[in-house]
Amino acid sequence: MPGAEKLIPLSPVTNSKFITNINQNITMNTSDLTHALQWRYATKQFDTNRKLDPETLQTLVDALRLAPSSFGLQPWKFFLVENPELRTQLRAHSWNQTQVTDASHLFVLAVKNAITPADVQEWMEELSSIQNIPHESLAGLQNMIVGFISNMDEGQMLAWNMRQLYIALGQLMTSAAVLGIDACPLEGIIPAEYDKLLALTDSGYSTVVACAVGYRHADDKYATIPKARKNEAQVLVRL
Repeated sequence: MPGAEKLIPLSPVTNSKFITNINQNITMNTSDLTHALQWRYATKQFDTNRKLDPETLQTLVDALRLAPSSFGLQPWKFFLVENPELRTQLRAHSWNQTQVTDASHLFVLAVKNAITPADVQEWMEELSSIQNIPHESLAGLQNMIVGFISNMDEGQMLAWNMRQLYIALGQLMTSAAVLGIDACPLEGIIPAEYDKLLALTDSGYSTVVACAVGYRHADDKYATIPKARKNEAQVLVRL
């Protein structure tokens, strides 16, 4: 099982010049985003001959890594499954869904089962180092987080952590759509069997969902079916 990765400091975004440069370089407009979201669908049949180039794949990895989470705790671990034999084994525990083996790549998203005060302490140390601020100045935040998690039982914490994980899944899928990459989230899996194959059993992490990414096959009939969504008035309340 791969070890924990060192967090990578990100460029500060509080500098007004930096923000101005970012805004000037954004080429996507509102209609582009809407089109990408209309274009995407849960791809059922992938083209096995088309693979993501390394740069595009890394961008999707970054989309996962940069996903937001409550208090920034990031209660997750992501697996990028490229090994064909392993993907065949996983497919056997995925209701034989072809996306598991036929898509260019397969991500598996696992949740951290519990967050401890020690985890919060470790995150505060990382935060202090990355943002170059005194650790002691984070004492109030640390105490607040520890107090928050201490009020949850095991089931409540797992449910909370899983909600964070689905934020990451959403960011991955939206990023893929913006890049013209097809994706299919897969909850029709047997998590316990995935855990065995990914060496997650008794690791403190558990499989929750998978997501296949790649390019739709020309014969996928679902690609041309009109997207069905409730209208705005049914799902949005303006106050």
